[in-house]
Amino acid sequence: MRTRGGTWRGWMIAWLLGCLLSLAPAAGAKGVKLKLADGFDYPVGKPNAEGYYKARGLRLRAPQHFGEDWNGRAGGNNDLGDPVYAIADGIVTFAHNVRQGWGNVVLTRHAFRDPKTGQVKFIDTLNGHLDKILVKQGQQVKRGQQIGTIGTNFGMYPAHLHFEIRHNIQIGMDRRKVPASYDHWADPTQFINAHRRLNREWRAVEVPTGTYDDYAGFKGL
Repeated sequence: MRTRGGTWRGWMIAWLLGCLLSLAPAAGAKGVKLKLADGFDYPVGKPNAEGYYKARGLRLRAPQHFGEDWNGRAGGNNDLGDPVYAIADGIVTFAHNVRQGWGNVVLTRHAFRDPKTGQVKFIDTLNGHLDKILVKQGQQVKRGQQIGTIGTNFGMYPAHLHFEIRHNIQIGMDRRKVPASYDHWADPTQFINAHRRLNREWRAVEVPTGTYDDYAGFKGL
């Protein structure tokens, strides 16, 4: 026969276990804590792309070009080996030489508070055709930190940086998986200009990871 004290203790134990389970992450859930970006700069000639020009912009209609190509003003391969920077605080979610038409690629995820809606949002930035990768997958980076150098994809192209900003953080290296629309891609220059300075917030937020499919045998964060 149970006493009232025993029943009460049983309920308390069950309640505490329920609370602990509710705080535990769901099975298979992935994420990291990251501070919100306090603004965005350009990936070359920091912070304002000084000494560089946009040779090619975003074009979502055929012939498609999903980002911007940045070149040094001196022309040719004069910018080969020049620094490429993180445009905001973030975490490196992909850093591999995937060969093909890409070469060395760094994908970085950023969290920010939308100044219009007040909501926390996430974007991915892609830096392609790099000569060198100077960061590792899973590494947190700061705004203006060098993450690589401008390359040619091992001689396939004249030296330049291919740079993308994605609203959709599931694209990874497979751009065919979503429609070519502004729901999924941002115009990089327009986005940066609209988010140059944001309020600094000290509280970290949970940033989802594990959102990419494997690509050419390479796995993202």
